Amino acid sequence: MAPITDHPLRYALTGELHARPFPNIRSPQVVSFLAIKQAGDAAARDRDRGADMEHLVALLKHYGAPLPDRDATHYYGEMGKFHLKWEQHTEFVTYTAFSSELSGRPFDPAEFDVFPAHWLDAAPGQRLTSSLLRLMPMARKSEPMLEQLREWFVPESLAVGQVLDGAAVVASDFRIDPAGHTRFAVFVPEQTGTRRVGRIIQRLLEIETYKTMSMLGFALTREIGGQVGEMDRRISDLMAKMSAQEMRPEETLNALLDVSVELENVVAQTSFRFAGTAAYKAIVDERIAALREERFEGRQGFGEFMMRRYEPAMRTVISMERRLERMSARALRASDLLRTRVDVERSAQNQSILESMDTRADLQLRLQKTVEGLSVVAISYYAVSLAGYLLYPLGEVMGVSKGLLTAFVTLPVVLLVWAAVRRLRQHIE
Repeated sequence: MAPITDHPLRYALTGELHARPFPNIRSPQVVSFLAIKQAGDAAARDRDRGADMEHLVALLKHYGAPLPDRDATHYYGEMGKFHLKWEQHTEFVTYTAFSSELSGRPFDPAEFDVFPAHWLDAAPGQRLTSSLLRLMPMARKSEPMLEQLREWFVPESLAVGQVLDGAAVVASDFRIDPAGHTRFAVFVPEQTGTRRVGRIIQRLLEIETYKTMSMLGFALTREIGGQVGEMDRRISDLMAKMSAQEMRPEETLNALLDVSVELENVVAQTSFRFAGTAAYKAIVDERIAALREERFEGRQGFGEFMMRRYEPAMRTVISMERRLERMSARALRASDLLRTRVDVERSAQNQSILESMDTRADLQLRLQKTVEGLSVVAISYYAVSLAGYLLYPLGEVMGVSKGLLTAFVTLPVVLLVWAAVRRLRQHIE
């Protein structure tokens, strides 16, 4: 019995589910994270994915580390005294470097030197976000931790939470420090396993990355706000003029079509980013929920911070997307109404034209009958004359005068001419 044939993508699709395992991390640890995004949306990035791989290969060659397969979308391995995790996503690529050597200075910018300056300068894109994460053993008392957090972070923005049923305490203010990085602190009890620590760190970095990606939609909302407001005003003005009949329907329709084209262009330019924002926001919410966060020492947690600072921005993006949809629907309805009005007016004009054509046809018919009668008279006159010329010799022989002979001939000739003209008209009709 021949074995069943596998689908050519079976192993690739199954392997994709296990392609990005969480790293096993022990405390203490320094994590340097970098996300690079090329300019433009993902549609323009697909053809340039090779540049991301070339950039990764350049970093690995710098440290003399093993190189990945050319078609790989993820990588994890030793890189000198570091461990590097690389992932290629739809719109960006991430580098995560792990080191067990903690600097005496917390969040020392030198810890980010794992990524050489010349290598950063050659990046095929722009820095989307970068972070320094400091992983430390948890103290038995919370006061030393709170004192460190007050020293490392901006108090008014500080978010602290106990996660995964006490597996760790995580903290960040989600601000960019003078070195250009966001900071995360993770305090881990001795009993927390390395896999769980790896999951916590992965989720924190994903929250930062996807939060930043979703905020691109908020920036776009601000960018197009003035243009959208102007188009909304123009649509309202046109509808008001349409109601007051201040413009000809054709002129109003042409102006409305111009606005509709401009509006559809904006929708086409923003649809990808707004859809991406919704997807990234969903990931942020899922990652925060997966942490199973609990309040720590009465401080606001990550979920509360996002609710106060992040959710309003996301609601603004959703509001702009819905506003564009409503404007498109308004413009479409107004265009339909104007087309209906134009069609009605054209139908009235066509009816008027048909009525005038009927009047002209009636006049032409009357004129035709008049001309027909005159034609019978004229033709009869000449026919009687010709008949008289033919019969005059016969009249002289018979002793009949010309006048009497003409009188005898006139009536039959007129009847014959009238019959001939009528038959000809019926034949034509």
